[in-house]
Amino acid sequence: MSITTAEPARFETMRYAMVASQLRTSSVNDPRVVEAMARVPREQFVPAAQRELAYRDRLIPVAGGRKLNAPLATGLLITLAQVAPQDRVLLIGAGGGYAAAVLAELASEVVAVEEDPTLAALARDALAGTANVTLVEGVLAGGAPAHAPFDVLLVDGAVEQLPDALVAQLKVGGRAAAGLVDRGVTRICSGQRTDAAFALTDLYDVECAVLPGFARPRNFRF
Repeated sequence: MSITTAEPARFETMRYAMVASQLRTSSVNDPRVVEAMARVPREQFVPAAQRELAYRDRLIPVAGGRKLNAPLATGLLITLAQVAPQDRVLLIGAGGGYAAAVLAELASEVVAVEEDPTLAALARDALAGTANVTLVEGVLAGGAPAHAPFDVLLVDGAVEQLPDALVAQLKVGGRAAAGLVDRGVTRICSGQRTDAAFALTDLYDVECAVLPGFARPRNFRF
């Protein structure tokens, strides 16, 4: 994706301001995550009409009613996932590809799933040349079973429930981080799969983009 020659320095200033005012003042305290987010040009991973919003602490609305996470939410999720250099990561909700690009700086391999064709096309363009990212266009809740198992499951958004089908793609001992919707409030959570069970623990109340396809079944009422 092209940006006019006058813009890179301005976006770089905005990126450093985001790191200083949003990340370093919060619980995004892993130096590797902060450094990766300081390197990746987020403006290349949002639709052209929203580039001015790329580094603001707010959700970015995109076509189809979707929204992209603010940098803080993505940074917290990646920090909680404790991504190691040897890890294989399953990313649910690739959006325009930003979280995948950051994860690519931290992990051995990233498989990013996106179901919206417009966002998938944006991600495919923006991630061109990123050798350790595989983009899978498919249902978010289905994940990428053909590429499993993974060391890390990261949902770059909020869901009402994390389906068993996704948890099953995580290795025993693997880590997960996701946003959860609880009575209208979104919370950043993390957890680990064990031999016996899997559960997420609420950690931060943070505005998070709600992803489609993860609603809890509603009880029937007369």
